Order: sequence, then C-alpha cells, then structure tokens
Amino acid sequence: MLKRLCAILATTVLAAPLAFGVARASETEELAPFKMIRSLQYVQDSVVLGDHSAIEMQRFMLGEIDKRLRAADEAIFRDPRNVDAALVYVMSGGNPETLEYLTDRDIEGNFDARVTDSLRQYLRGKGPLIVESLSKAAPEYKNSRVGPYLFLILGNASSQQDPVAAMRYYDWARLTAPGTIIEEAALRRSVSLAVQAGDQEKGFRYALNYARRYLTSPYASQFADVFVDLAVAHFDEAVEKRVAEILGFMDQARQREVYLRVARRAAIAGNETLARLASGRAEELARAGGGQSLLLASFYEGLAAVPSEDVFTAAQTLAAIPDDKLSPRDRALREAARAIAEEVVRRPQDESPAQASLPIPETPPGPETEGREAGETGSGMSPFADATHTSPSEKAPAPGGEPPTGAEHPAASDPAVDGFVANGRSKIKEIDALLAEEGL
Repeated sequence: MLKRLCAILATTVLAAPLAFGVARASETEELAPFKMIRSLQYVQDSVVLGDHSAIEMQRFMLGEIDKRLRAADEAIFRDPRNVDAALVYVMSGGNPETLEYLTDRDIEGNFDARVTDSLRQYLRGKGPLIVESLSKAAPEYKNSRVGPYLFLILGNASSQQDPVAAMRYYDWARLTAPGTIIEEAALRRSVSLAVQAGDQEKGFRYALNYARRYLTSPYASQFADVFVDLAVAHFDEAVEKRVAEILGFMDQARQREVYLRVARRAAIAGNETLARLASGRAEELARAGGGQSLLLASFYEGLAAVPSEDVFTAAQTLAAIPDDKLSPRDRALREAARAIAEEVVRRPQDESPAQASLPIPETPPGPETEGREAGETGSGMSPFADATHTSPSEKAPAPGGEPPTGAEHPAASDPAVDGFVANGRSKIKEIDALLAEEGL
C-alpha cells in the first residue's frame, strides 16, 4: 500500500522526499493544500478498507497539512479548491484551532461564514444548535467536494433530535462518496439510528451493506455493538435468517464474538429464547476454538435459564464457573442471577401458627398463582421479567369477584409474612444497586 501511496504523492508534486515519509519544509510549503488533501483522503479510505498500517501515515499527513495551511498566504485561498481543502481537513480530524486561525485572517471573504460558523459550533460540542443553519446551507454544496462531509456532519448533529432525518442526510453522504471513509461512517451510524427509530428493514439493509464492505475497518467493533442492539430489539424467525446472512460475511471468530454479545444482551433483557439460541450458536462455533468462548456461551445460557423451570440446573451451572474466567461485569451478573435463583427456590422461613392452620384453598388459582403456572418465577422478583406481584394489603379478589374472606386477614397482617416480603424487596434493591454500579 505504501508503494502505491508514494506513487500518488509523487504525481502530486511531493516527489521522492515524501515518498520516503520525510518531506523537506521548503517543498511541503510549495505544495497546494488541495493536493495534500487528496493524499490524506486516499490514506483514510485505505484505513477503513483494511490497511491499518496506513494509520500512522494519516497522522503524519494531518500534521503536515496543518503546517501548510497555517503557513499559507491569504492569496492561496482565492482558489476555491484550497478553501474546500481547509474545510475537509477540519472535518477529517484536523486541528479545530486551525479553522479559527484561517477564518480570523479571511478579510477577502473566501470562506462561507455559514459553513465555518456551523463547523466551529459543532467542533465545540454544540451540534444540535447548527442543524437549522447548516440544513439551509448544505444543499448548496451537494455537488461540491465538501458536500459529503457536510451531510455527514449534519446527520451527526441531528441524530438525537430526528433520527429519520439524520438517516436521510447519511444516505446522501454515502451515495455521493462510495467506497470512502464517509460511506463507512454513514452506514455504521445509520444502523444505530435505525434501532432508535424502530425501523427494522432499514437497519438490516444498512447492516448488510456494511458487512459486505467494511468488516476490516478499525471501527467494525462499533458496528458489532449496534448490530447486536438491532438483532435483540427485533428478534424473530425472519430476523434469525437475516442475522445469519450478515454474519456469513465474517470469519468464525467474529461470528462467535457477535453471538456471545447477543446472548449476553438477551440474557440481561430477559429474552430467554434468543439467549439460548445465541448461546447455542456460540457453542457450536467455539468447539473448534474451545476455551473461553465455550465457557461464556454456557454462562449466558445459564443466565437465561434462571427465570425458567430449569432454575436449579441454571444455578448449578453458574456456580461451577470459576471467578477468574469471568470479567468483572460478568461476575456482577452472576452474583445478581445467583441471588435471584436463591430467592426463587427458597421456602419461606418461620411459618406462623396462623399460616400453618390456614386450610388449603380449593378455589381456582388467583392472579398470583396463575403467574407461576405461566412460567414466571415463584417470587415474582426476577429482573429478567416484569414484576407484577401485589403486596398483602393489595390482595386481589378471587376470580369469582368475591372480596377476600375474613380468614385471609390474619395471614395478610402476620408479622412473619410481612417480614418475608420485606426481606424479598430488600434483596431486589441490593441486586438493582449491584447492576447499576456495573452500568448494566
């Protein structure tokens, strides 16, 4: 790749000195900024297409362009190509202070104040404030060199306020700059916005396009995170096929990593079906590699089984995994799941005489027992599902509509029962605090 880069740099007047990575100051100063920007764009596009060795060259080019722009005479910006080069430099990770320096010295009005003011606001972290002004100015640059960059910035700025509009801006950016770092960023961020907007169809289309082209990008791990969100949020049989299609572009190691992430997210969300499916797929892929991936797949499957009828087996599986095999976040998850499992299977202690003397009701089960027969946990305290239990003072009437009988009141006000309920609620608060500390 470096040989090809050297050839390009040589044709743009940089010649031999820069071909070896060391350019003399006098030669660099004579090089027009727009010619240097072409080389920077080539380097950046090479990085997202998989040539990670070009990252150092990218840093070098950014430094050299910064020096050239600051040393340039004002007359050089009478050429619109050099104005565009300065804007592209700043939007490509360049020094924001250089834009301030250039616009402060621009007495001839070569820079569009609408664009430069918007960029300065954006680079200060005030993106939402520029949406109105930049959305009016950007269409004028649709067919210019800076057009794709401006629409990418506009998409970033409007993504929180209006995800649907942001996706349209990203679409324009990537369609006018195919095969570039602009398209890579637009596709990756569009997947995330599709999740926010609940647009499953667009999300999987963007994800498929990204998987076909940019899995070797250094930013592909960010894509994997948002792809997992997409899969978990819209899982069904049809989605399973689409997930498999997209993962087909990855090698086995990457497929296994994605399935493990899906299993973990699904287990936390209480989606037992997806957690079991993803864990099973990860186990199949891990058998060849074995080791840590196989253990994690078993771990997430155990987490998913806690709120099910297999709670005993799940608790044993989780307890058998050594602490040193899990990350701190996964250890916190295990402790939370273990506490839940203990609450599910533990019998109430210290039965009061009033409870022991109560007859076993022969009436049809009420709402509380119906929830247990439907597969919910016996205590109704699992964070993997909605807790809908009622307190003793809010006991629901029987299915027939009759109010509670007088015999039920002693149990409702019994200190032992109240103590058991209070202990259960306290345990849940401890679990919630543990999960909050780990950011789960």
